[in-house]
Amino acid sequence: MQRVACLVSYDGTNFSGYQVQPRKRTVQLELERALTKLHKGQEIKVTSSGRTDAGVHAIGQVIHFDTSLQIPLERWPNAFNACLPNDIHIHEVRSVEPQFHARFDTVGKEYRYRMLLKKQGDVFRRHYTHTIERDINMERMKCAAQYLVGTHDFSSFCAANTDVTDKVREVTAIELWKDRDEVIFSFKGSGFLYNMVRIMVGTLLEVGYGNLSSEGVAQILAAQDRTKASKTAPAQGLYLWKVDYPNLVFHHNKNNES
Repeated sequence: MQRVACLVSYDGTNFSGYQVQPRKRTVQLELERALTKLHKGQEIKVTSSGRTDAGVHAIGQVIHFDTSLQIPLERWPNAFNACLPNDIHIHEVRSVEPQFHARFDTVGKEYRYRMLLKKQGDVFRRHYTHTIERDINMERMKCAAQYLVGTHDFSSFCAANTDVTDKVREVTAIELWKDRDEVIFSFKGSGFLYNMVRIMVGTLLEVGYGNLSSEGVAQILAAQDRTKASKTAPAQGLYLWKVDYPNLVFHHNKNNES
């Protein structure tokens, strides 16, 4: 048996999230269905770096699985993709140590969130951006975002229905920039809580609208109370952009960095 890791992208629009759920179409279900086909009916389970919700996309999701197939690594993407639907794509496959774990070996992640600044919206980007129809102040949001950088208890920025008790996480960087008619948020950290990025986006938007001061974000963080933060930003603007490991680098990721 050989353990391999794959760099995966998917369009989350028509998925009920990543994780397998009864009677629902999920990314994990399609990946395992394709691998079972490749393995002539043998059931193959995959492990990912983490779950994504319904409507959330991935540019750089990472999975691992064990295989008995003797397919050369450079041929694995074509073989795997041939069995997958067209809203999932395998970019690269790497051989890893038998103890490698896609979830527990992560040392950092980057999420990006896309907002479309267009009062009339865009029918072709409605599944891939969150449309903002009001003016926003970028500088105020940049200032407010810095209060969220560092190691904190992010209880105020975590969905209330999570089972996680330890809500301390490290956010290493938050950046915002404008790309033509879009605003891009980048969130980097050692790990993120359920809905954490989307709640941070929703709260920073309130700063951009002028409804909340930059210092107010610090007060919300200190409160450790989900009811103090703003509503969760919609799923379709969120992308799992990149997952980092100490001893695994995907060439496609390096070529796609921006």
